[in-house]
Amino acid sequence: MSLKEQLEKLASVRSHPCVTISLNTHRTHPDNVQDGILLKNLCAETEQRLLAEFEKRQVLPLIEQVRSLPQKVDVNHNLESLHVFIGNGVEEIIRLPIHIPANSVHIADSFAIRPLIKAVNRVEEHLVLVVSQSGIHLYHAINDSIRSEVRNGEFPYPAMANYETDNEKLSDAKRLDNLVREYLNGMDKALNRVHNQTGLRCVVMATEDNYSRLMQVADRKAIYYEGFVPINYNQLAPHKVGAEAWKLVSQLQRQERSKAIEEMLEAVKQGRVVTDVHEIYRAAKEGRGDLLIVHESFSLPARITGDYSFEVVDDSTLPEVVDDLTSDIAWEVYSKKGRVVFTEQDAIKQLGDIALKVRY
Repeated sequence: MSLKEQLEKLASVRSHPCVTISLNTHRTHPDNVQDGILLKNLCAETEQRLLAEFEKRQVLPLIEQVRSLPQKVDVNHNLESLHVFIGNGVEEIIRLPIHIPANSVHIADSFAIRPLIKAVNRVEEHLVLVVSQSGIHLYHAINDSIRSEVRNGEFPYPAMANYETDNEKLSDAKRLDNLVREYLNGMDKALNRVHNQTGLRCVVMATEDNYSRLMQVADRKAIYYEGFVPINYNQLAPHKVGAEAWKLVSQLQRQERSKAIEEMLEAVKQGRVVTDVHEIYRAAKEGRGDLLIVHESFSLPARITGDYSFEVVDDSTLPEVVDDLTSDIAWEVYSKKGRVVFTEQDAIKQLGDIALKVRY
């Protein structure tokens, strides 16, 4: 099941209560040892809150699930954060390659899916094309991790034919340049067939000359990320390739978040931006949200008082309190074909910690 499918599934669950446990984690030993300790502490906190807010017999099955969690989570498989969702017959454990602002326990009528919405925007499945002297390799990657090499009969793409015996051709720089272009054009057609099957865009790792030639002969430039990763022939191990390619992709993601903030600031001039949290909540529920931007540090504990109303509270652990209403707001916008951006950039703070560009 894809992350987007998991998000849609969890967003549809309504139960009294739904438990969400979220914590930052570590990929490697010995740092990940503390992840198990932290999870146990958060599970203990969850149990205490459930017993304080509900009748024991009502939540005993949930408590038993929570108690068993530390044995179910292998810390050796951890990424940057871990998220557990329990309620109404659901038990999902999801690891994400993104950090979260704080470790937390959420108990409400729905799951706290804000990290999943953020991850859908930032967890990027893509291809990485390595154009080397020995041929061209194509990898399937998610963020900085290479998942597999594409081997489909066309990739790995063989190296150019050796023309060293033809001194006349080698002495003609233009002729050689044309041969390289023809070679890259053939590879591009093979890559287009992979793109048609997967829908994935591609990062190019190559010399500047080869990247320039490829862009000149590419049938569809849009299937490639803008820019390229300079190739280092001494660093072509898959994990090195994945890490370098991700630097480019994540940089482009940051640029897109900056553009979203610029779009929001421009929309202020058109009178299409709402910054009051109560108005944002109503507009999101009504399907008027086009672009929601939330600062990473902002959360909104609230008690729902009506279909379109709520009151802000200081203590998220009180009964009948939604720990962070921005999760619900983000889902209302996202599920109605709006865009959602979580950012650490303080430029948005000139409008506040949360802002919504409305469609009308």
